[in-house]
Amino acid sequence: MTITRRSLLFVAMTSLPATAFAKGKPAPKDALLYFIWPHDGAVIKGAFWCRFGLRGMGVTHAGDNFQNSGHHHLLIDVNEPLNPDEPIAQDKAHLHFGAGQTEARIELPPGRHTLQLVLGDADHYPFVPPVVSKKITVRIK
Repeated sequence: MTITRRSLLFVAMTSLPATAFAKGKPAPKDALLYFIWPHDGAVIKGAFWCRFGLRGMGVTHAGDNFQNSGHHHLLIDVNEPLNPDEPIAQDKAHLHFGAGQTEARIELPPGRHTLQLVLGDADHYPFVPPVVSKKITVRIK
């Protein structure tokens, strides 16, 4: 019986950290993430500088666990909702700015595109509640 209890306790204790940290950190209620540039509806010729704005929180590097701070992610033409239990994907549609960047030169093919910013915690999870910008649409000539 003692071995069974110890085994159960061991399993419970080792699986707890994975569940406890599976979600992002809490975000201040007044946090605001937004685009400085481009503006919604902008018509842009060629590559452009995308500038990120954040109020009520700080920007830091991925992996840094400072309270009320995170790093930017730019979602391009993404329609699926964020899953708060999974880290933000990293691919052509989910750009990570883990060095604490607040702007990036973006090159997109001609046509209409949607852009949205998401602030990720040290481990790329969205904050709770998610700190996301309004989704904007731009047209590339």
